[in-house]
Amino acid sequence: MRLAVVGATGEVGRTMVRVLQEQGVRPEVIRFFASKNSAGTTVKFFDQDVTVEELTPDWVPAGTFDYVIMSAGASVSRWFAPIAAERGATVIDNSSCWRMDPAKLLVVPEINGDLLKGYRGIIANPNCSTIQMVLGFYKVHEKFGIKTIVVSTYQAVSGAGRRGMDELLAQEQGSTECKKFAAPIFRNVVPQIDDFLPDGFTKEEMKMVNEPRKILRDDSIMSWPTTVRVPVLYGHSESVFVETREPFGTIENLLDVMRTQEHVVVSDHPVVTPAVDAAGTDTTFVSRVRSFDDRHFLQWNVADNVRVGAATNAVRILLKHAELNGIR
Repeated sequence: MRLAVVGATGEVGRTMVRVLQEQGVRPEVIRFFASKNSAGTTVKFFDQDVTVEELTPDWVPAGTFDYVIMSAGASVSRWFAPIAAERGATVIDNSSCWRMDPAKLLVVPEINGDLLKGYRGIIANPNCSTIQMVLGFYKVHEKFGIKTIVVSTYQAVSGAGRRGMDELLAQEQGSTECKKFAAPIFRNVVPQIDDFLPDGFTKEEMKMVNEPRKILRDDSIMSWPTTVRVPVLYGHSESVFVETREPFGTIENLLDVMRTQEHVVVSDHPVVTPAVDAAGTDTTFVSRVRSFDDRHFLQWNVADNVRVGAATNAVRILLKHAELNGIR
């Protein structure tokens, strides 16, 4: 396997490199790319120091890479991902650029990884809050069908990158400056993630409307999201209400279905938190599953947004694609 990581020095990029090592991925060739400012620095990969190269238009000659994992933002991806794909690489892109393009795949491997067999081109990594939400109930959808989702998110500042984390840490030390968030985040919650749209929803909220439909392969699902930034470093939390199309029977039956979900732990402990349970792990935690009847239920859902919601999902896409297509 010949692999490139674009954006290797960013928060998600560094985590991608770490997850590749944790998963034992040892490519025959590995190269790291970033902006001009980061070029020349080194990134440790297993026992070697790999020099970071500047991303330029001629960075990927035809046949250079089997895979390119990108985490450098939508504007960079819009320009460079098609170049890599045209020159033979399968591109796994972490930005929002390609997610709703009907010609591109949007993949959570545990749910729709079958689509990767025989596919070449650009594969989109879903939004972080979308990934953990659908992991929390995808087997329920397969068995009973999901009609409606109402979700409120409590999203960590790392979802806004290093600058979001730095702003919280600075405010903890007394700073009053607000550049990354619309209001102070220290000891506060901010009910805005990404830009507001004319209808009052934010771009982040609309991702949670549109992306689950594509991943779960059901355009009739209706989602009602409210996304909120909270003063937590790592780990998004979600309060999720679901209406099913068919009755699921008892709550015990519902829990049994959820326990078959890959990389998901259904906890018997009611208090599961991002800092104590999720941060630093590759697991989506579901707890507080409850219901008044057999067509509606609530759950609390927690996962590390930089890992499960970005880096780990990208690496899982790579591994699943390589497995299905015989790439070593």
